[in-house]
Amino acid sequence: MDYESEYDNRARVPEFPDIVAGWISRSAHLRGDVAAADLGIPHGPSPRQFLDILWPDATRQAPVVLFFHGGYWQRQHPREVTFVAEGCLAHGVAVALAGYDLAPHVPVGNIVAQARGAAVCLHHRIKRRIVVSGHSAGGHLAAALTATRWHDIDVRGADDMVTSGLGISGVYDLEPLVSTRLNEALRLSEAEARRLSPIHWEVPAGRTFSAFVGAEESAEFRRQSRDFAVAWGEQGAVADSVEVPGANHFTVLDQLADPASAMVARLVELARASEDAASLAA
Repeated sequence: MDYESEYDNRARVPEFPDIVAGWISRSAHLRGDVAAADLGIPHGPSPRQFLDILWPDATRQAPVVLFFHGGYWQRQHPREVTFVAEGCLAHGVAVALAGYDLAPHVPVGNIVAQARGAAVCLHHRIKRRIVVSGHSAGGHLAAALTATRWHDIDVRGADDMVTSGLGISGVYDLEPLVSTRLNEALRLSEAEARRLSPIHWEVPAGRTFSAFVGAEESAEFRRQSRDFAVAWGEQGAVADSVEVPGANHFTVLDQLADPASAMVARLVELARASEDAASLAA
């Protein structure tokens, strides 16, 4: 297996710069047009540790999805992908986008800790359970948060503050990256890559995760989603993998901007189920 080629998504999709330019334009438009927004909420000490929350209406009372951008933990910015909120907003579900520090300035383990900190900050702000989602490296972070035992992180919050997630073209097994040029910034040893791979983690009872991936992505990315769903399913989690026809590693994100897509339908279902479970617990 040529891991260098399998994980080099920019080389596989040469129109990548135009796709990202479209993301940035669409994102700026949505931030200016959304019914209500709370932008730049700090969840940590560095400038990149912030939350943008986009609300479907001015009441700010809605289920919330927390989204993490991709970029192999070393690129991109949450405001490049604000447009991903559009589909959920159309169904009355809010979307929070979280920033985090990047490698090589911080190691991947620290990024996981920052993602957890973003979830804790959001939970205490909105007083709701959260559904997590993310693209590529963000899919890894979404899986990490879905498998987190929250009282180990924050004894003040609910232990079930995150119990479900949806990954998009996620990297759930980091070990194949160790031999690639991506690891020049990540600096992962074999042991650390395995330790940080949610595919190998023990999953608390009652967790749910859907792993979406583009049908036109590399064999490795499609394997990642299939194997991850199987591994968590064998532990008793509700886990599935879904291939999006015709989508590559970048165009797959268009599904989140489409209120009629299966991806948005699944996220909305998870968000509403999270709200219903919280009501029953109360």
